[in-house]
Amino acid sequence: MSNKNIFWLSLFINVFSACTSYEEQRNQLPDTPDRGQIKISVDETFKPVMDELVQVYQSNHPQTKIDVDYKTEADCLRDALNDSIRLLFVTRRLSLEEKGLLADSLRLTARSLVVARDAIAVIVHPNSPDTIFSMQEIKEILTGKYKKKLIPVFDGVKATSTVRFIVDSVLKGDSLNPAAMAARSSEGVVDYVATHQDVIGFVGVGWVGNPEDSLQMSFLKKVKVAHLESTDKKGAYVKAYQANIYAKRYPMVRDLVYVLKERHRGLATGFAHFVSGELGQLIFRRAYLAPAQKRLGIRPVKLNE
Repeated sequence: MSNKNIFWLSLFINVFSACTSYEEQRNQLPDTPDRGQIKISVDETFKPVMDELVQVYQSNHPQTKIDVDYKTEADCLRDALNDSIRLLFVTRRLSLEEKGLLADSLRLTARSLVVARDAIAVIVHPNSPDTIFSMQEIKEILTGKYKKKLIPVFDGVKATSTVRFIVDSVLKGDSLNPAAMAARSSEGVVDYVATHQDVIGFVGVGWVGNPEDSLQMSFLKKVKVAHLESTDKKGAYVKAYQANIYAKRYPMVRDLVYVLKERHRGLATGFAHFVSGELGQLIFRRAYLAPAQKRLGIRPVKLNE
């Protein structure tokens, strides 16, 4: 055999061996983007859209199983130090202190990305005469100084992303009304507001903002969604519609962030990339949230008030 033939044969053997080695290594991984099972922690506020994202991903990758644990944001963030939880969905990135704890305890660095934006919707009893509020009035309600008795109701009075946003971004140092009430979940807030006229509810718009979702339509028959003072025009009032979230005309807009802490390119990485990719971003748009990673057009839609 000539030296030339020996060279090409050796090259072929080396390339084939490398490919076989890669496949063997891949098969030894506990999971990959298209195979395996993982558990992720998700802020309960985003359950409606996350259920759809998981369903579509699993349909496209039938050998995968994503178990979602819906909980408060604080509990999700505690899972950052849980080595078995490799993916979180919350409303903020990890702090420097949290990153340091993660590096010290698990010896890894978390990656994060804003994948969408939603808003905190204000809901009132269907017979309530008050459906338009300035942010000053919202602050007065939250601190117990409003001219009428309206008790704020949240999806918990501690540890939830809704309460954290209210305290950090609306109250900004003022104390929350001690009479504020806590429901067990976002759905519980809707149910309580629907049966009590002297309360005002605060929920993620993902629970009441999609007029094409049958569950949310049933909620919208129980309560009214209030208008809040626009950020860009004095005297104008807007609802937490998708276009107003995009433009941040609605005054209470927040991020949805994934925190990925996977050591290998596994199922958590695959799902995170799906959520930030074109199909995932289209699902956010269809859920009437604002996609953050793709510039997708907004079509006008007429909604019954």
